[in-house]
Amino acid sequence: MNEGQPLLQGQVAIVTGASSGIGRAVAKALAGAGASVVVNHLSDWEAARKVVNDIQAAGRGAIAIEADVSQEEPVQSMFRKTIEAFGTVDILVNNAGIQQDAPFVEMTFEQWNKVLAVNLTGQFLCAREAAREFIRRGIRSEVSCAAGKILCISSVHEVIPWSGHVNYAASKGGLMQLMKSMAQELASHKIRVNSIAPGAIKTPINRKAWETPEAEAQLLEKIPYGRVGIPEDIAKAAVWLASDDSDYVHGATLFVDGGMMLYPGFTEGG
Repeated sequence: MNEGQPLLQGQVAIVTGASSGIGRAVAKALAGAGASVVVNHLSDWEAARKVVNDIQAAGRGAIAIEADVSQEEPVQSMFRKTIEAFGTVDILVNNAGIQQDAPFVEMTFEQWNKVLAVNLTGQFLCAREAAREFIRRGIRSEVSCAAGKILCISSVHEVIPWSGHVNYAASKGGLMQLMKSMAQELASHKIRVNSIAPGAIKTPINRKAWETPEAEAQLLEKIPYGRVGIPEDIAKAAVWLASDDSDYVHGATLFVDGGMMLYPGFTEGG
């Protein structure tokens, strides 16, 4: 990459679950850093189209592709369409995720399976297709010193247990080992694999936790830094991890959580 160019100039990124929340912010930030972006969504075409329009208005390439990341054929189709449109893929941000919460003894088999299918199997399917393309193509030295970058959007709950959300916590705990094992296996191909683990972020998936002053005050008790995160906090970290500025970062989870992993309940005396 030439000096003075945007960090991701000439690269192509797929961001799953990019029609809202963290995914939308990441897609726009990657585009702002020079990448062309595939905005993946499940069913909200209008929201995805708006993200695409915003990116194109800023002078970057973007398309929207509908695909259920928990299903193999739609994922493979998404990668085929991306390569047809842009020639290749350089960056995958595995962001798509859901919650279907219930007390453990009341959780249905369907709730368990659906969350694991999207949050864990979906990351496997997308990362596998990305890695196949990275290995097939090799390093594009004009844009990056790595053959490709895979970013897994995880959660502080890959470490912190979460009562009432066992399916979600299990999916993120599994993702931690998926990421590390992929990183171990793919390193020899010069493919970097890392995770970003958000704490409390103001997104539609957790609106009840922050939309009233009372709820936000209760949430802030768990955040030493004193504010609830916003999607752009994650997006900035994603740009850095996708760029050559973080080329020696591999197999790592970056916690972006305002200190939630510091276990603030132990601040006074433990």
